Amino acid sequence: MSRTTPAFTIAARRVLVAGGFDEASVSIVDGVIAAIRPFDPDADVVLPDDTVLLPGLVDSHVHLDEPGRTEWEGFATGTAAAAAGGVTTLFDMPLNSVPVTTTPEALAAKRAAAAGKLAVDVGYWGGAVPENLGSLADLAAAGVVGFKCFLSPSGIDQFGHLDADQLEAALAEIATFDGVLIVHAEDPAHLHGDGALGVHYADFLATRPPMSEQAAIEQVIEASRRTGGRAHIVHVSDGGALDAVRAAKADGVRLTVETCPHYLTLAAEDVPDGAGAFKCCPPIRDRANQDLLWVGVLDGTIDAIVSDHSPSTRELKEQGGGDFGLAWGGIAGLQTGLAAIWTAAAGRGIPLERVLPLMTEGPARIAGQPGLGEIAVGAPAHLAVFAPDRAWTVDAAELEYRNKLSPWHGQTLTGRVERTYLAGHEVFRLGEGVGVRAGAEILHTLRPTGAER
Repeated sequence: MSRTTPAFTIAARRVLVAGGFDEASVSIVDGVIAAIRPFDPDADVVLPDDTVLLPGLVDSHVHLDEPGRTEWEGFATGTAAAAAGGVTTLFDMPLNSVPVTTTPEALAAKRAAAAGKLAVDVGYWGGAVPENLGSLADLAAAGVVGFKCFLSPSGIDQFGHLDADQLEAALAEIATFDGVLIVHAEDPAHLHGDGALGVHYADFLATRPPMSEQAAIEQVIEASRRTGGRAHIVHVSDGGALDAVRAAKADGVRLTVETCPHYLTLAAEDVPDGAGAFKCCPPIRDRANQDLLWVGVLDGTIDAIVSDHSPSTRELKEQGGGDFGLAWGGIAGLQTGLAAIWTAAAGRGIPLERVLPLMTEGPARIAGQPGLGEIAVGAPAHLAVFAPDRAWTVDAAELEYRNKLSPWHGQTLTGRVERTYLAGHEVFRLGEGVGVRAGAEILHTLRPTGAER
């Protein structure tokens, strides 16, 4: 559909502009923010005083699983969940789709599967696996925003993990075109306990100790230091690993890191027996560790908070009668991320404007899309209307996911997305769902390095 919309103005008593809240009117022309002016009570849309106008969230870590595993999620349901959660731009991971996105042909298949289904804007990560090292530039030229790799088995046979030499080779290759390698950092030497483990979460947690993350992150740091390649660590769950990240950043290593709402808001002590909805890798750890992650959020060590939305069917989540060793690992969190983070942040006395950039501008920069995730003249009119004081109880059956599972099911959260705008289109309204599918693809342009720039 056309992205052109009639010009209109939204006014609110609290608009997040330039890092703080202020009264303002935001004028939108052809899907772009054309002006930000003083509050106008006669604007086309005047928001209630109990809501705030936010930039649309950016989520750089989402598994939509299509093509090939649409029974797990899919572009239609996944982007609807994004819109309902205030996310206006997301970046899809190269697995668990079939085929995995490791060739230009596989990317073309994914793009074909997405056609006509997008409620929000979508970009694509490619994969770096042993078989395609040496040809990553071809995939970059096809439009992926960067490359995902694993340092331990991914759980998908078609997406193999990299050893130490292959990691260094990938970073060196990607550095030649100034790309980014995003890394699932767990060292297989410290992982154990394959197969059935039983229904107690502590038994699963013990199989993926903090040292597995620490060793892998240090390996990435040293490889990035030697090659000059840009690296990003996905879904950091171990707060103890952040000291190495701080030191590396201080040394000028090209490193960024993310964590996720489930690590910042859920604790190992509270995971019920047999609750496969809570299983992910790396795992949700204890409250003391969670406190360390929040320190990393506040001191700037953590660059982004993203969902790592990685759903599967109920059968895979509940196989083995709730055995944590057999359940598929992955959290469904795309729709509830903002509310979960705001509930936890508010409980710690942290203002919304302090955490929101980690869910907007931070992920945009990681995906190489600066300018997204802010309310500014010239930026896309991607906006979310958020009621920060509205309490609601999560009912998984009412979420937009294809499989109605959530580790936050039954929890009362504070803060609700009431409307979402994409390029000026109202794509979601609470109580009505997704109205139009105005989403577009984001294809990255390959940037040469050195004298070719």
